[in-house]
Amino acid sequence: MDTHQLYINGRFVTSQAEGTIDILNPATEAVISKIPKATEDEVNQAVEGAAAAQKDWEQTPAIERAKIVRQLGDELEKRKDTFVSLLQEEQGKNYDLATGEVDMAIDFFRYTSEWARRIEGEIVPSDRPNENILIYKKPIGVVAGIVPWNFPVFILARKVAQALTAGCALVLKPSQQTPNTAYAFTKMVDELGIVPNGVYQYVTGTGSSLGNQLASHNKVDMISITGSVTAGTKVMEAAAQNITKVNLELGGKAPAIITENADIDLAVEQVKASRLLNNGQTCTNAERVYVHESIAEDFTEKLKHAFEQVSYGNPAEDHDVELGPLVSKDRLESVEKMVAAAQEEGAACIIGGRRAKADSGYFYEPTILTSVQQNSSIIQEEIFGPVVPIVTFTSLEEAIEMGNDTDYGLSSSVYTEDINEAMKVINELKFGETYVNRENMEAVQGYHAGIRKSGLGGTDGKHGVEDYLVTQTVYMQYKK
Repeated sequence: MDTHQLYINGRFVTSQAEGTIDILNPATEAVISKIPKATEDEVNQAVEGAAAAQKDWEQTPAIERAKIVRQLGDELEKRKDTFVSLLQEEQGKNYDLATGEVDMAIDFFRYTSEWARRIEGEIVPSDRPNENILIYKKPIGVVAGIVPWNFPVFILARKVAQALTAGCALVLKPSQQTPNTAYAFTKMVDELGIVPNGVYQYVTGTGSSLGNQLASHNKVDMISITGSVTAGTKVMEAAAQNITKVNLELGGKAPAIITENADIDLAVEQVKASRLLNNGQTCTNAERVYVHESIAEDFTEKLKHAFEQVSYGNPAEDHDVELGPLVSKDRLESVEKMVAAAQEEGAACIIGGRRAKADSGYFYEPTILTSVQQNSSIIQEEIFGPVVPIVTFTSLEEAIEMGNDTDYGLSSSVYTEDINEAMKVINELKFGETYVNRENMEAVQGYHAGIRKSGLGGTDGKHGVEDYLVTQTVYMQYKK
């Protein structure tokens, strides 16, 4: 059983912390590794080391930084099978999704590296004679990156690739539930020896202590976290002490609107894919489904039939398994309580609604709830499990109003063959992303960002890189 070390200033060090955290395989409940709870002094050493490395790193030509980021992606591809296996073991993804996640991470390193030569400033006219106004884009400085448990390889790639390409040193903290892939990545960085000492740091511990220490550190220039609204709120509070920039991708409560002009079979296929993706543990998942009353019965019956065909089990043992376990016992119990509360509020469970039969692991059956009210907790609160609550509507205006009735604002979707309906929904839904006639999965060249309690700033594409930059305006006088 592997006990993680910390990676500080280009070398592995054994933590002096007294306690460790057990990492469990969610399909078997077996302990597969341990991580130390890094001490305050160790975290400080990592941040101080990154700050010391920042000057040389940001002055390194952008193309040289890009070559390093590209090499990280190339080396990840060589080790792909290892990362797929680790991902299945620690997080419970099925084989296809685990493979797809690692492939996306590889692609993200390569794609993002290409932006190094595309970081551009501006020249704007001055109101004065003999003066030019130059607008520079420069690295923001040291970044603390906090990675979640649901996509621990791909979102690690987001944090690392964008920070290093932009010229920022990075202190990385993996989730305390899924750190093994991040540790394997850190070993890869060390073995390659291409990242200058101090530019990449790796520390482990709980989010409530280590995450807040990073966010409040006066030498951290930006904190980038993907996680829950609760975690994001605490990070913002800690970051406020030094007015540190925050980049937050938090929860979601994505509505899927299915109009009377939808291709019902397509909608069933894609809602199933969106809802069950990553065992229902994705912030962009279709969390609530609004179906026109004229097609609701047909849609619901077909979705029920599709859910009846879903196989579940330990994805590390069977590559054909569609649905793996939830990540933890706490997550399983939370989904159970939400479904029970929904039924108490009047919802009808037409399939699922209970733990799946298994000798071990945190498995929950694919579940469909009907007769759900808009003001019910299952509609208003994030589920993060394989549960679909269905609400019917009579007019598109009603569906849009209910879709917007949420504290979140990350993803949304609409299913219709009528372009006029699609455009109305696109223009009136208040979400950072809207998917039309397909599952909710972003592209590396897009911009993944939410509004309201779903976050601040964003990731992916050129705008994602720009979030790691600051602006310097130069007023340059010259003689005739």
